[in-house]
Amino acid sequence: KKHTYIYDSAGVEIHVLRKYVETSHLTFLPYHFLLAGIENSGFLRYTDTSTGKIVAEHPTRKGAPTALAQNPYNAILHVGHQNGTVSLWSPNSTEALIKIAANAGPVRSCAVDRSGNYMLTGGSDCRLKLWDLRALREVHSYTTRQPATNIQISDRGLAAITTGNAVTMWKDLFTSSGPGSTPAKVKMPYLVHQPSSGTKEQPHSLAWCPHEDILGVGHASGFTSLIVPGAGEPNYDALEVKPYETQKQRQENEVKNLLNKLQPETIALDPNFIGNLDIRSAEERARAKDLDAPDREKEKLKMLKERNRGRGNNSALRRHIRKKGGKNIIDEKRVELERIQHEKAERVRERKEGEKMELGPALGRFVSGGTRS
Repeated sequence: KKHTYIYDSAGVEIHVLRKYVETSHLTFLPYHFLLAGIENSGFLRYTDTSTGKIVAEHPTRKGAPTALAQNPYNAILHVGHQNGTVSLWSPNSTEALIKIAANAGPVRSCAVDRSGNYMLTGGSDCRLKLWDLRALREVHSYTTRQPATNIQISDRGLAAITTGNAVTMWKDLFTSSGPGSTPAKVKMPYLVHQPSSGTKEQPHSLAWCPHEDILGVGHASGFTSLIVPGAGEPNYDALEVKPYETQKQRQENEVKNLLNKLQPETIALDPNFIGNLDIRSAEERARAKDLDAPDREKEKLKMLKERNRGRGNNSALRRHIRKKGGKNIIDEKRVELERIQHEKAERVRERKEGEKMELGPALGRFVSGGTRS
């Protein structure tokens, strides 16, 4: 109840994680050898199982978590909260990468498909929602009789969902007709497992058997294995996994996986950034490593602002207005002002001509061009 314990295949306790206090959800990242757990206090911790050291610990600041799922495509963790949001976490960021308002009530369960493109969330509002993680938008919404307490997705895209005392299997939830189209809405479940009315088999956990058409259901009175045709992946990659490996082969693969272990810095929303060329200069890379080094570009910009700082009539804006003269600006006030000035100039010219005519050619040259008061 309080701490997290690790046991070997013989059932012998080999380690105690005393920093994991009242952990409610656990998941393992196989390519990074990281054990991730989130506590009732809301702290998310990553532990390197090869060294036993804590890699990162982040407070979610959302209270007790309600669900935890791993994205198999990029190893991002999806955490469900009481306020109906799902936050995406990485050990490299102290804040949530993305926050999605998934359900109207608390998120009871969530799961991500094998491709990492779609996420299923089930909430206390009896809504099962399908989300597109590439566009961060809701694709479809389904109504369930009771809240979906557990969701598991198989290798071939079959979703097993527990609602009340029933287990429903949904097919083609993530299948689209084309590369750019969205999946069609499924009208009814593929299979439904309903226990007999006399037994109280309240399912509380689900797990798909890899490369097999078998679903394991853990309930209040024991364990049940269900055969679900088309759930397992028959064409496995021998370089990735070997279902029929011997004990010696398993030990060798474990050593190889430890040597090829990925670092926590490689966990990101877009894992394709690994292997790209770094086009930054040597100075920029050195500055990125040294966080205490001053930014020269910001210092140059600050000095330039202080040097060209203008006050009063000599400000940069007033210099620009004087230079341009406002010739390209045409508004109603400017047009009216130009009309008044033109009429005033016409009146002055007419008065001057009249006075010249009255005084004659000898005295007309002494007529002033100014206006009379």
